[in-house]
Amino acid sequence: MSLTILGFLLIFLATTAGSALVYFFRRDIPKRINAIILGFAAGVMIAASVWSLLIPSIDAAESAFGSWAWVPAAVGFLLGGLFLVLLDHLLPHFHAGTGHEEGPHLKVRKSTRLFLAVTIHNIPEGLAVGLAFGAAAVSGEPGAYYAALGLAIGMSIQNFPEGAAIALPMKVATGSKHKSFLFGMASGAVEPIAAAAGYVLASEVAVLHPWMLGFAAGAMIFVVAEDLIPDSNISEYPHAGTWGVMLGFVLMMVLDVALG
Repeated sequence: MSLTILGFLLIFLATTAGSALVYFFRRDIPKRINAIILGFAAGVMIAASVWSLLIPSIDAAESAFGSWAWVPAAVGFLLGGLFLVLLDHLLPHFHAGTGHEEGPHLKVRKSTRLFLAVTIHNIPEGLAVGLAFGAAAVSGEPGAYYAALGLAIGMSIQNFPEGAAIALPMKVATGSKHKSFLFGMASGAVEPIAAAAGYVLASEVAVLHPWMLGFAAGAMIFVVAEDLIPDSNISEYPHAGTWGVMLGFVLMMVLDVALG
């Protein structure tokens, strides 16, 4: 339980700490650095989707589905993407990197729309961590807890620079360092909430576990494809953004294999 609480807190505190950088930067993050940060976050999420979610989903379904063990992972993966599409249509939000607006056309402040955009893609990250710890609680194996903690650490590492990438544009939108910090911290608060939901689903409804792992992976890959890669302007700084993706991927892969 202590490791579970630690994992839930890490993902929130890392975003909060990153958001606090708004007090130390006078200007927005340079585009090249932003490409590395968002590329790194994308790499972490891609690796986490494969090693921490899809592979465990297939393994968990093998006893019940046999040679069809890929079905829960595949179906859950697509449902995760559809879930993000649904949120995109229900919540008005604004993508800082591309300037693209989505959701219903309501009279909502730009800062609120930017906040909702970030909050939407934090949901699958928290869900993934909660599912990992919920599965560990079911198995009771120390290795499963360490693997879940590795996932939480990987998410936390990418949440720190991501917190800064949230708060600094928010400072431009709100004109206030304090408000931008609070917005950044609030965007991270959704992660432990989603993690708690994932924990309950994985630990109390074990039959859904393989499906939910695929679901979290699909939601995360959807965020990578729709938000992180376009917002990183990787086409403008291809080497910076691409190396960010590769470093994030390798780090998350090593964490998962070493701790799992």
